Amino acid sequence: MTTSARTRGEGPISPSGTPAIPVFLYHAVMDDPPEWIAEFTVTPRQFAAHLDVIVGSGRAPVTISAIADHLAGRAPLPPRPVLLTFDDGFADLPGPTAEVLARRGLPATAYLTTGAIAPGGRSLLPPAPMMTLARAAELERSGMEIGSHTVTHAQLDTLSAKALAYELRTSKAVLEDALGHEIRHLAYPHGYNSPRVRAMSARAGYETATAVRHALSSDRDERYRIARLIVRRTHTVADVEGWLAGAGARVAPYRDGPKTIAWRWYRRARAMVHGPEFAG
Repeated sequence: MTTSARTRGEGPISPSGTPAIPVFLYHAVMDDPPEWIAEFTVTPRQFAAHLDVIVGSGRAPVTISAIADHLAGRAPLPPRPVLLTFDDGFADLPGPTAEVLARRGLPATAYLTTGAIAPGGRSLLPPAPMMTLARAAELERSGMEIGSHTVTHAQLDTLSAKALAYELRTSKAVLEDALGHEIRHLAYPHGYNSPRVRAMSARAGYETATAVRHALSSDRDERYRIARLIVRRTHTVADVEGWLAGAGARVAPYRDGPKTIAWRWYRRARAMVHGPEFAG
């Protein structure tokens, strides 16, 4: 929280004058993850402790559709919402992770990388135990909403228009074929996006897209780069408590800074030489 932030009980106030909304980003929940994802993995014991704090916070758990409905003016959000999201589609998700969420009555949103979970699919994700596409419907039955996390998990803001359209449209179509209904929501791999990526996401038929930003969202956040808090293995229960109180991070919406813009241009230059790269 910056020294200029105003507070109103729940924590800092966004530039629009509304309280902050924590949107948690988890990846794998396991004791022995592959090294490449270990930084973004929590153990089942850590995860259970986080969920207990979330339940005890009094916040109202929602899925991304509730935020979408609010941002589109269709329905208000409940007081003090919180959103749990999961990226990629690791093997724990439709098993123990979904079960521990269901036992606590917590809905969530899962963004799936179709190239990593579909039969014969290919992605840029390094080897890891992944769920299968066939279990996506099982996630829905357990109380999770499904969104797209592209096909290959590339850095979207470095891709050509043709390659970007493929990532956005193909992943959406694969999930829609598997589940039998429209997929309305997207998560950018590692949060990488740009004005062009956001515009093409809207044209591809997504109603929202989540970024990372490691920031608190708000009920005036941008529909195509909703801020999330990326949960690392080094984050403590106290960190989670702080975010739930609306503290400990910047509040969106806010503009990209010069470093973010410069990093995007550097990655674009690398992609021109080396081709699409893993976003992670």
